[in-house]
This record gives sequence, structure tokens and C-alpha cells, in this order.
Amino acid sequence: MTRNDWTRDEIAALFDLPFTELLFQAASVHRARFAADEVQLSTLLSIKTGGCPEDCGYCNQSTHAETGLKATKLMDVRAVLQAAAQAKDNGSSRFCMGAAWRNPKDRDMPAIVEMVKGVRGMGMETCMTLGMLSETQAAMLADAGLDYYNHNIDTSPERYGEVITTRTFEDRLETLEHVREAGINVCCGGIVGMGETRGDRVGFIHALATLPKHPESVPVNALVPVKGTVLGDMLADTPLAKIDEIEFVRTVAVARITMPESMVRLSAGRESMSDSTQALCFMAGANSIFTGDKLLTTGNAGDDKDAALFARLGLKAMQGEVKVELEAAE
Repeated sequence: MTRNDWTRDEIAALFDLPFTELLFQAASVHRARFAADEVQLSTLLSIKTGGCPEDCGYCNQSTHAETGLKATKLMDVRAVLQAAAQAKDNGSSRFCMGAAWRNPKDRDMPAIVEMVKGVRGMGMETCMTLGMLSETQAAMLADAGLDYYNHNIDTSPERYGEVITTRTFEDRLETLEHVREAGINVCCGGIVGMGETRGDRVGFIHALATLPKHPESVPVNALVPVKGTVLGDMLADTPLAKIDEIEFVRTVAVARITMPESMVRLSAGRESMSDSTQALCFMAGANSIFTGDKLLTTGNAGDDKDAALFARLGLKAMQGEVKVELEAAE
């Protein structure tokens, strides 16, 4: 049964379960709705890098960060479609495009629309993350056939203001409302390992699991601390610089139990995770990963390493679009 009335106490109790019991419950929920041996392969491309005016403490694309990252203009449509075709050849069934903007300008929308139509025409799922959207922009993306729009809440409502000050938690929710009203599937998750408490992780899951409709896609990222970012510098050389891997798996498992029909995406931070930790995440209900050598501007595991891991674990790439998600959007 899908619930939207989870309490923080209930979610905290899940986090507190013995680890093997939590994984058993999460795996049971997962197997009731998805094939246990299938994981969707997704590719993420930065179509416009750097120069973002937001001050997100984790992001090296912020103008407030001192990482030496050079800002670029929006990629040419043809170059984006070539990258999508290559991703499809490498086994990806989902192509995500990200631009480092506070919000897209109206003059950029025609090119964005052409990217969506082109990738959609290849038979791939499409996802965009462009910052905050107006109702009109969301409608344009829906008309182009966009499957998902990603806009993460990042962390708990209480912790949010310590990570980002240039836009509010409510601003994030407003964009999600515009996306929902336009009929686009919602991709919304966050980042763990930013020095937050377990209570913040409870609050993060609670905020997602009590939305009027669960996000069809929930990316769970482990912070990749980058020197020159606020959090990267703050956490450097401290025990908080890397989240405990068992706690990360717990977060994935609780997301799966509370949002049973969502795709739970194992996103940033995999390049530093052991194969065993990733295997536990798949057991806990993660059923999508990003492939390739790069996620926007940070490192990723790489196609060859992922293929070897899948072979060891007996996993296979999910083919085509995800039926559960598309049905949920009708």
C-alpha cells in the first residue's frame, strides 16, 4: 500500500531497525513491484556548466565556489543528441540533461525543447534539471514530451537553510508543483553526507514521502566533497567528510519502504563506494544508477566498472521505459 501520511516517528523507527531486518523489509517491498535483478542505466550530461548564481554549499558550479571551474554556454542541440545516441549505444535507457542555472531564460527554451524532442525520438526516457521553472516553462517541456523533471529538496526542511540561502525550501516545492500540474513526472531526492544528523535524514525522507504524490524518481546522492565549495572545505579532513556506508544503505532502504513505487536512484558518490556497499544498496531497493565516467562535473564509476559489477552480482540492465513510472503519470 502506498501511503502519504508517514510520521517522522515511524520513519525514525525504520532507521532504528536492526540492519538485516530493515534490508529484508526493503527487499520485500522492492520485489513486490520491480524485478529484483534489473537496474536501469541512466546517463547524465551537463548541457551548461558553471556560472550558477545560487550558493548551494555542495556545488562546484556555483559562482560562490572557488574551484577553478570554467563556465560554459548552453551546448549545441546536435552535440547533445550525439551524446544521447552514444549513451543509448552504451546501454542507457534514460538520458538526463542538467544546466547550471537558477532558472532557464525564455530565450533558452526553444533549444531545450529541441533537445527533449530529439532524445525522446530515440526512444529514451528524458529528464531535465534546469533550476526553478515557471508554469509556462513547465508546460513547454510537457508539450515537448519531457518524461521527468529533476528538482531536489537536498536535505530536511530544518537543515536546508544551512546549505542554501539563495532560494528557499518553499521555492523548491513551488517548482515541483508546476512540474506536477504540467503532467511531468517528478524526480526529487537529495544528498546525504553533508554533515547532517540522522534526524535530518529522517526529515528529508519524511518531506518526500508525505508529498501529495510521491516522486516517481528519488535520487539518493552521497556528497562528493569538492575543495573550494563551502561544504567541501568545511568537511575536509573531518570524520563527517564521508557518510558511514551502512547509514547510506539505511537511507536507501527507508526511501524504498516509504515510497514503494518510486525508482530509487543510486546517484552521486558511487565512485568511492565499495562493490559490497553498492550490492547492499541494490538489495535495499535501489534500482537505477548513472553510468559513464562523469556526473555533471564530478567523477563516476565508469561503464566498464559497472559492467563488471553487474556481471559479479548477476544484475542486468532494465530495458526500455519504466512501466510503473509511466502508469503513475497517467
